[in-house]
Amino acid sequence: MQTVEQRIATASAAAGRDPEEVTLVVVTKYFPAGDVQRLHALGVRDIGENKHQEASAKVQELPPAVRDDLRTHFIGQLQSNKAAAVAAYADVVQSVDRVKVARALDRGAERHDRTLEVTIQVDLGGDDDARGGVRPADLPALADAVAECSRLRLKGLMTVAPLGAEARDAFERLMQLSASLRADHPEATWVSAGMSADLEAAVAAGATHLRVGSAILGSRPALR
Repeated sequence: MQTVEQRIATASAAAGRDPEEVTLVVVTKYFPAGDVQRLHALGVRDIGENKHQEASAKVQELPPAVRDDLRTHFIGQLQSNKAAAVAAYADVVQSVDRVKVARALDRGAERHDRTLEVTIQVDLGGDDDARGGVRPADLPALADAVAECSRLRLKGLMTVAPLGAEARDAFERLMQLSASLRADHPEATWVSAGMSADLEAAVAAGATHLRVGSAILGSRPALR
């Protein structure tokens, strides 16, 4: 934790930013609830999960006092038939990339009497990988559809740097899209970008949220 916090502080100083502007989301995929409790004891308040089945079971396993003090971000690709179930435990869904997914989340949140914060995942690499995301040209229509959902709160954008691309270029492009989005949705101020290998580039570009796993928890064990 200290090493990553120092990296964020150094990157923030280099960019003339306050490190308090950056929210660290610790990715706990494949790590047990006990590790989440240890992270909570170290001051972590935002965790990220990729897989619905694992995430749902893990959140339920946490003691209520810990669970209620954490914000759980679902950051993996999400199918519409799983969205209602994810809405039962996630506080934030960062990977909304289709209207169908947004509406399914909205229905699930209504069913569970919850309100979810969401970011739209943007595909900045075209069809070169399977990481998901809406194409930039389709972003305005999706943002409008999310904003129309009564149980969703559009908070901003998310991306994963395309394979083989310069992370800084991708993140700067995301910042441009964020500025355009805020013209119509001024509350959508979050920019989720950057992971263990490229968090410095994300901070330099202006990211507000980082998703870091292996640099804090080490190599992920195989899920059994």
